[in-house]
Amino acid sequence: MMTQQVRPIPEGFHTLTPHLICSRAAEALTFYTKAFGAVETSRMPGPNGKLMHAQMRIGDSVFMLADDFPDFGSVGPAALKNTPVYLHLYVEDVDTAFARAVEAGAKPIMPVSDMFWGDRYGQLEDPFGHRWSIATHKRDMTPEQMRAEMEKSMSENCAGAQP
Repeated sequence: MMTQQVRPIPEGFHTLTPHLICSRAAEALTFYTKAFGAVETSRMPGPNGKLMHAQMRIGDSVFMLADDFPDFGSVGPAALKNTPVYLHLYVEDVDTAFARAVEAGAKPIMPVSDMFWGDRYGQLEDPFGHRWSIATHKRDMTPEQMRAEMEKSMSENCAGAQP
């Protein structure tokens, strides 16, 4: 009997895969479909109508999602009343993608604008408390160019600020 070699990373996955926890996870699946064009690839119902596990794909990237289960130490950003994590999403047209997400119910945190590192970039919070940064890469820059653009941006945007 021949055994099949198991790959250390499943087909279609990358080395790092986000796993989001939130209340109302089934609603989050619908939101991510509307806001980001995500495609649901699997769903495993859990106890009491909760979602034990789901997988979605945005572009070439998979992410996982589950309802919060506080009794097992699994809570989302709503329970924490904040999140230190942003999910970064590169898209073809950041302005259109940002508007689509806002129309689906995301809250703008930082409007889309051209950034010193070469991206057109904005930030959102989804209705479940997760933060997203969305960008379109506009130009490649060396570290030296980025540093110079950052210093220029900081001097323009912080002029007159009190320490």
